[in-house]
Amino acid sequence: MFVFLYNIFLLLFRAGTHIASLFNPKAKKWVSGRKDIFENLEAAIPKDEKIIWMHCASLGEFEQGRPVLEKLKEQGTGHKILLTFFSPSGYEVQKNYKGADWVFYLPMDGASNARQFLEIVHPSLVIFVKYEFWYYYLKKIKYREIPFILVSAIFRKDMRSFKWFGGLQLKMLSRFNHIFLQNESSKQMLDELGAEKNYSVAGDTRFDRVIEIADNFKPIENIEHFCKGKKVLVAGSTWPEDEIILSTVTETLNSNDIMLIIAPHEITENHLAEIKKLFPGSINYSHLTTDNPIAIGSQPATQLIIDNVGMLARLYHYAHITFVGGGYKPTGVHNVTEAAVYGKPVLMGPYISKYIEAVELVKTGGGSVIKNADELNKVINELVLDKNKYHHSCEASFKYIRENAGAVKKILNYIQVNRLLTN
Repeated sequence: MFVFLYNIFLLLFRAGTHIASLFNPKAKKWVSGRKDIFENLEAAIPKDEKIIWMHCASLGEFEQGRPVLEKLKEQGTGHKILLTFFSPSGYEVQKNYKGADWVFYLPMDGASNARQFLEIVHPSLVIFVKYEFWYYYLKKIKYREIPFILVSAIFRKDMRSFKWFGGLQLKMLSRFNHIFLQNESSKQMLDELGAEKNYSVAGDTRFDRVIEIADNFKPIENIEHFCKGKKVLVAGSTWPEDEIILSTVTETLNSNDIMLIIAPHEITENHLAEIKKLFPGSINYSHLTTDNPIAIGSQPATQLIIDNVGMLARLYHYAHITFVGGGYKPTGVHNVTEAAVYGKPVLMGPYISKYIEAVELVKTGGGSVIKNADELNKVINELVLDKNKYHHSCEASFKYIRENAGAVKKILNYIQVNRLLTN
């Protein structure tokens, strides 16, 4: 019954995406990216290569899998790396990722597609990230006895997949050799569901990743010239709801001589135009030169809008205070670890319950939940005027990230001890 419903889901998803591709750019990329996918795979991948295949849903999952992939490559086992994505938002940003030998979209799940994909790729080790569960891929990988692990997995009782395909979901989890969980609550949930005991708590690999970025920080020359040593509030992964709130603190920022950098989650012409309306004195990063700050009338610009991708993790380095977007939408706040790793206060909206790292960061004092514009003004003033409060928040953020690192080492140790890369 569950498999029947799953097949209906696949059919509807495929049909819906093809219809949406007629008017939705993202859906169009999803469809066009899979055109002639098997021919392209066969042309790219030699039959005699030893391959590690990592699959990620999107960009966020890639950042969780990336440190594992890069450490495996450093070990010099002679394996080539295949990286696949389900979503265009991951593929489009990382299609030229130098850490992989090939980057492709994952063909849509199905018995025939999964069989054909594995025949072409013939991986020695398969790594899925977080919660990518495609029934036929998992079934075929298990049937071929290919070593198969899931990293940075997290489970919540409100997850739709458990509500819709609960029995099938548990069956799919049994396909993995081992599941590395992010936290104890995920383990407790699997215990209660009676899942096969092929899992353990390793932690979230994002902690290892953000520490690596911070410890090997590469300056952004134009940003350095823009900031010129002044205090900066860096707002990352923002949505319109975040930007409206941020627009109310312009006077507070100006009175405290704090500059503002906004890195929106979605960079489209319409979104950038809406941000410009809220911050009419701002400039776009693409217009920035090392001669900045650029004069706007008689006054230099103090507000910068980032209109490209790939810099956010480094932008937080320049912050006196950070703000992570997404917290005013039910889908929840974005990645707070990227901001907290630099040991700075992290502000966010109230929708944080789905993300344990955000909840825990607030508990430590490194993060603050901001419900409205009045609270944002108040907290910014407190952090500027109360040095003890500011330093406590900075220290809490820094300490929280480093105390939760180490997941990558546990995963690599499992691979080595269990000799998963002997083929």
